[in-house]
Amino acid sequence: MEIRQITAEERPATMFPLQAYAFMPSPWPAELTEKHRQRMRYFTTTTCLIAEEGGETLAGVAALPMRQNVRGLVHDMAGVAAVSSHPSARRRGLVRELLTRLLRQTRDQGCAVSALYPFRPSFYARFGFVGIPRVRVARFAPEGLSELVRRDLPGSVQRLPMRDAFPAYEDLLRRLQAERHGFATFDEVRSAEFREDPLWVALARAGDEVVGAVRYRIDEHGGDLLGSNLFSTGPLGRALLLQFFARHVDQVARIELHLGADELPELWGTDLSVTTTGTVDYPRRNAPMARVLDVPALAGSRVGSGSITVEIADDTLIGGVWRLGADDGQLTVAPGGTPSATLTAAGFSALAYGVLDPVEVFTRGLADLDADAMTRLGALFPRRTPYMFADF
Repeated sequence: MEIRQITAEERPATMFPLQAYAFMPSPWPAELTEKHRQRMRYFTTTTCLIAEEGGETLAGVAALPMRQNVRGLVHDMAGVAAVSSHPSARRRGLVRELLTRLLRQTRDQGCAVSALYPFRPSFYARFGFVGIPRVRVARFAPEGLSELVRRDLPGSVQRLPMRDAFPAYEDLLRRLQAERHGFATFDEVRSAEFREDPLWVALARAGDEVVGAVRYRIDEHGGDLLGSNLFSTGPLGRALLLQFFARHVDQVARIELHLGADELPELWGTDLSVTTTGTVDYPRRNAPMARVLDVPALAGSRVGSGSITVEIADDTLIGGVWRLGADDGQLTVAPGGTPSATLTAAGFSALAYGVLDPVEVFTRGLADLDADAMTRLGALFPRRTPYMFADF
């Protein structure tokens, strides 16, 4: 068995049959292979590893070059995707070997963190990944926003095809990424494909500044307005977009928008009836997972107060003893010392991403902590709600 890195041009003949069998209806039509081949120009910067035996591809993994905000710092991130194997090669440890190599390689290339959408969370938990929130979906009737239509807001909304809105839309994502914990974006090579999406974009502007955007389509008259993520720089951008959608009251019956887990759509309008869901149903609707690949790279992150020395055990990427502290609200990291707590890689990642309290890290079996360590870690890593809207 041989493991090697392949180019985007090699993917259609090696990884694609495995991906298609694992994630698509099969058998698949021949034109699907050609369509996949034409898309490969958007994956030239993706790192792809395959396991081969006798000239046959048995398993493959890929890492998309991405960027993610973790507690105020934007890091290079490995977006793990296309994890698949031939049915006859499953349970042989091939994916485990590929993923281990992929995470080490991307860490050596400068990625401080990694994220993925798991087929089974318990499998990736063994690699140090921990669950983070899935985006929420809000569904409501536009008449629930009727009071917004009567407000004279200091801004405007422009409806454009995705191709025309793409530069402004991408610029907004980069600005939001600098501020929003957990926000992850693709590199320019991968995101270029989205320019061709057959979607409208509602761009909210205040003066010359874009303050909000939503990609959307309308399925039919009297049907649904199906939006993707509602992005805004603040309350004005959100209000402008909601006002725009409220004006579709005689055109659509329902509006659907994707939101971060900390959004409160029930407060958008006085008489707004809204259903907000965060459905997780493996293997089809998966909540993302994330992990830290480089502890020193987190230095400078926005944290709380105090200090503690921890041991991260049994992890080849971030294992060791680390002195963690706060200097004017910024994380400090140094190797060595006498540990007061022992964490797994997943336990440390849960604290870094702010998704679990130290008590929860302990009760989940991700750490060995006494009461004092729980208190100190809680002060240093206060809870945060990451918003990883990117799907891959």
